[in-house]
Amino acid sequence: MGLLNRLDAQNKSSSTAEINSNSAEHAAAATAAPQTAETSAAAAEEKDIYADVKRTIHVDIIKTMNREGHVKVDRSTIYKLLDEKINDDEYKIPRIDRPKVFSELFNDIVGYGPIEDLVESEKYSEIMINGPDQIYVEQGGKLVLTDKKFRDEEHLMNIIDRIVSQVGRHVDESSPMCDARLPDGSRVNVIVPPLSLVGPVVTIRKFGKKPITAQQLVKFGSITPNMLSFLEACVKGKLNIIVSGGTGSGKTTLLNVLSSFINDDERIVTIEDAAEVQLKQEHVITLEARPANLEGKGAITIRNLVKNALRMRPDRIIVGEVRSEETLDMLQAMNTGHDGSLTTIHANTPRDSIARIETMVMMSGMELPLKAIRDQVASAIDLIIQQSRLRDGTRKVTSVSEVVGMEGDVVSMQEIFRFETDGHVDAQGKFIGQFRATGVRPHCVEKIRANGVTVNNEWFSN
Repeated sequence: MGLLNRLDAQNKSSSTAEINSNSAEHAAAATAAPQTAETSAAAAEEKDIYADVKRTIHVDIIKTMNREGHVKVDRSTIYKLLDEKINDDEYKIPRIDRPKVFSELFNDIVGYGPIEDLVESEKYSEIMINGPDQIYVEQGGKLVLTDKKFRDEEHLMNIIDRIVSQVGRHVDESSPMCDARLPDGSRVNVIVPPLSLVGPVVTIRKFGKKPITAQQLVKFGSITPNMLSFLEACVKGKLNIIVSGGTGSGKTTLLNVLSSFINDDERIVTIEDAAEVQLKQEHVITLEARPANLEGKGAITIRNLVKNALRMRPDRIIVGEVRSEETLDMLQAMNTGHDGSLTTIHANTPRDSIARIETMVMMSGMELPLKAIRDQVASAIDLIIQQSRLRDGTRKVTSVSEVVGMEGDVVSMQEIFRFETDGHVDAQGKFIGQFRATGVRPHCVEKIRANGVTVNNEWFSN
C-alpha cells in the first residue's frame, strides 16, 4: 500500500473528464447514492463473497503499477487498470455484480473504502468507526448503526493512513492519537491501539459542502429572526462573543454563521487545532496548530498562535475552541483593542462557561488571584451564546446572556433570550417549546450603537 498512499486528494477534479469517458456502468456505480443506515441485522452479517477476489485484484493492480513504473498515480490510471481487471473473465465475476465490485474496489484504492458513500452523503453529520466491524452515523441528531464494515484492522489502518497523510500527519503505536481533516474540511480524530482496546477508532465530524446560512438556522427552528438580528448587530458592533455548548451541539456551525456577519474590510485571523471555520471574506488568515513530531518536538500550540496573531495586526481574532492555557491570552487580546473576537467553549450553561474559563486561565501557570481573573473575564467578554442539542436531536440556541460586570466577587450576567420547553413532544417526537425575550434591554446596546450599528428595541420585547 506504500505506493497507493501517495495518492493526492487534489487529483480528484483533474481526472473527472477522463473517468466520465469510461464505462458508464462503472461510473454510475462509483458515484451511486449511499445505502440508508437503517439495515437489517441479517444484511449487516452478510459475508462478502468477493472478498478474496477483490484482494487478489487489489494486489494485481499494485504489481502492475510497480512493474510499469508509475511515479505519480491518479484516479484515472487506477480507473483504467481496475476496469480491465473487473472485466477479465479470469476472475469469474458475474456481469451483474461487476459494477458493485468495481465501486467497492475503487473506493478501497483511491477513496475511503466502505465509508466512501457515508463521507459523500449529505445525510450524515458524523461518522463513528469503532474498530473494523462497527460503523455508526449521526442522522437527524440520532446515532444509527450501519451495515458497513472493513475487512480487518489492516484495511482500516490503510484508510486511516490515507486520511492523515493528506495533512502531513502520521499515526501508529508510537503516535497513537491524531487530529486531521478531509479535503472538504471535515474534522477527523483518530485513536489507535494500544490506547484503544477495540481497535482503531475514527470520528469524522462532517461539514456540508455549502455552509449552513443564518436563514437556514431560522428555518430549522434553531433561532428566531429577532435573536438572529440582535446577534448580527452584536458581531458588527464588535462585541466579544463566546459560543458555549456540549459536544455536537452545533457550536462551530453557529460560529460560522456569526463570522459571516463580519465586514469584508476587516482583517480576520482564525486559529484552530484543525481548520473548520469557513469564512467567505477576502482578508482571512487561517492558522492551524501543529502536534509534536515523533521525537516529541516541534509542537505549535493554540497559545503560541494566539500570541503570534497579536503581532499580525488583526481586526478580529477567531479561535475555533479554547480548552487550555490559551484562554488567558484570548482574554488579554479581547482586553487590548481586539474587540469583536469570537471563540467557542465546552460548557452546559453560560454560568458554567464562566467557571470553565476561570479554571483554564489557572492552567496557564500564571498565579493570578481569582478576583483578578474574574475582573478580566467581566471586562473582556460581552456575550455568551448557549447552543444545545436536545434529546430529540434538534439543535437550538437555548440562551443568549450578557456579561454586565462584577457584583462583589461574582461575575454578573443577565439573560436576554431563552428557549423554554416543558418537555412535551409533538407527533414527530420533537420538543414543543418557544423562544422568549426576557424583556431586558442589554447594556451592550450602547457599545453596538457607538460602532455605527442600528439596534431595534422591539427585539427585546417579551
